[in-house]
Amino acid sequence: MTRMVFGPWDFVIMTLTMITSIGIGIYFRFSGGKQKTNEEYLMANRNMSIFPVAVSLMASFVSAITILGISSENYYNGMQFVVINISYFLATPIASRYYLPVFFGLQKTSTYEYLELRFGPRIRTLASLTYTLQMILYNGIVLYAPAIVLESVTGLNRVISILVVGLVCTFYSTIGGMKAVLFTDLLQSFLMFASVVSVLIFASIQVGGLGNIFAVAKEGGRLDFSHVSLDPTERHTWWSLIIGGFIMYLSLYAVNHTQVQRLLTVSTLARSQQCMWLSLPVLSILSIVTCMSGIAIYAVYKDCDPYAAGYIAAIDQLMPYYVVDAMRSVPGLAGLFVAGIFSASLSTISASCNALAAVTLTDYVSRWCKINDLYIPWLTKIAACGYGLMFLALAFLAEYLGGVLQAALTIFSAVGGPLFGVFTLGMFTTYATEMGVSLSLLSGMSLTLLMNFGGPRPPLGKLPLSVGNCSGNVTLTPTPIVDASEYFYLYRISYMWSSPIGFVWVLVVGSIISLASRQPQPWHRAGKRHPDPKLFTPPLAKWLKRKYQEDQSVEVHLINAEYKS
Repeated sequence: MTRMVFGPWDFVIMTLTMITSIGIGIYFRFSGGKQKTNEEYLMANRNMSIFPVAVSLMASFVSAITILGISSENYYNGMQFVVINISYFLATPIASRYYLPVFFGLQKTSTYEYLELRFGPRIRTLASLTYTLQMILYNGIVLYAPAIVLESVTGLNRVISILVVGLVCTFYSTIGGMKAVLFTDLLQSFLMFASVVSVLIFASIQVGGLGNIFAVAKEGGRLDFSHVSLDPTERHTWWSLIIGGFIMYLSLYAVNHTQVQRLLTVSTLARSQQCMWLSLPVLSILSIVTCMSGIAIYAVYKDCDPYAAGYIAAIDQLMPYYVVDAMRSVPGLAGLFVAGIFSASLSTISASCNALAAVTLTDYVSRWCKINDLYIPWLTKIAACGYGLMFLALAFLAEYLGGVLQAALTIFSAVGGPLFGVFTLGMFTTYATEMGVSLSLLSGMSLTLLMNFGGPRPPLGKLPLSVGNCSGNVTLTPTPIVDASEYFYLYRISYMWSSPIGFVWVLVVGSIISLASRQPQPWHRAGKRHPDPKLFTPPLAKWLKRKYQEDQSVEVHLINAEYKS
C-alpha cells in the first residue's frame, strides 16, 4: 500500500485550518456578550445572519464518513445514488412550511420540550435519551473512522489525527458557543468543497476532461439510471432513493434537535425558512460534486481497481488513496484534502457538542435539579466540553468496540424514521396520546434495528471491475454467485427503506393505540377543553382556531338566550 510523508505545504495548510478554528472560538469568547448567558451560548442570541446558518446546516449534516462513502459508492455501484438529491428538493418545502413554524413559534431551547407540551414528560425523556445515545455513538465513529482511513493510506498517525481534531473541536465549541460553531462551519465547508473539487479537477485533467470521465463511466456501467423497481430488496432504485431520502431528510431537517437549534438562531420565521432553502443548493452541490469525484476516480482506475488489486483494504480508502497516488506531485494538495476531511469531522462534532449540551441542561439537569441561574451557563460549557472529551475517549475505544461502534451509523438512520413519526403524530393530529406514541416509538425502533442488524445478510454486489493493467501478478478474484432469496426477507430490504418503514409504523401503530386507549390529553389534565393551537402544524392550527371561535360564539349565543328567557 502506498504511503507518503507530507511536505511542508501540506502541514502548513492543516495547521492553519486548526489555528483558524481555535482563533474563531477565542474571538467569540471575548466579543459580544462573552458567552455569559445560555441564550447567547446555545442560541447565538437568536440574531444570526442567514448565510452562516444555512452553510452550517449543510456542514453538520455532512461528515467525513459521508464524503468518503459517497465517492466510493459511485465508483463501485454507479451514479444512481445522485437521485437522492431530488428528495431534498421535495422535502424542503414540507419541513419549512409545516414543521419549522411550530418550533419557531414555541422558541424552546430543546426540540424535545415540544413533546412534553404535546404529550407528556415520559415521551420527552424517551426521545431525548434516544437522541443523546445515537449522537454519542455516531460522533465516536465520525472521529475514529476518517483517522483510520487516513492512517492506512497516507501514513498519518491515527492517534495524532484523533487528538488534534477532537481537542481542537472541543476547545473552540466549548469557549465560543454557537457563534463559534456557526462561523467555523463556514471555513470548514469551504475546505470540504475545495478538497472534493480538487480531486474532480485533477482526475479530469488526467483523463482529458469531464466528457471523457462520463464516457468511461458510461462504458463501465456507472451511468445506468434505469433502476425503477418497486422491489424493496433492491439496494438503490428511484423509489428507494426518493422516498427513503425524503423521510431521512425530514427526520434531520424538520425535527432533529441539531438542525432545529440552528434554525432558531435567527430572528424571524421568514429568515429561518430562508436558511433552510439556502442550505439546499449548498448541500446538493456538494453531494453532486462528491458523486462526480467517485466516477472521476473510476475513469482513472478503470483498468486497475485499487481494491481488487489489494492496494487498499476497504473501499472507503479509495479517495485518500487517489490523493496519495495521483496528486502528491502538487505541493499542498494532499494537505488540502486532509484539511477538508478533518473539517468535515470538525463541523459534525462541534455541532453535536453544542446540541447535546443544550439537551442535557434543558431536558435533564434543569428538570431534575434546582440550580441557581448563575451556574447554568457554566454547567452548559462543562457539558459541551464533557461531550467533546467523551467523543475523544470513544474514538480511542473504537478499536476494541469495532462492531458496536460500526453499528452507530445504522442506528442513526434506524432511529430517525420512528422519531420523525412521533413528531408528525403530535403536530398533525389531536388524537395521538403519550401512550400511543411511546409504544409505537419503542416497537418501531425495534423493527428498524432488527432490519438493519439482523443476519445473516446477503453480500453487497459491485459493478464489474478490472485489474488488467495493474503492475505485477494481480488477478481478479471471482465474485461468488449468491441466491439472495435464501436469506430472510426482512434482512434483504434495502437500508434506504428503513426510515420510511419506521415512520409509517409509528403513524399506524401510534394511531391505533391512541384511539383504542383514549388516554387523557395534557390539556384535559390541565382542565382545558381545547389544546393550544401553537402545538400543531399551521393548517391544523388555523382550523383549530376557527373551530374554537365558532364554539365560543355558540356558547355566547346560548348564554344570551338563557339570559333573555
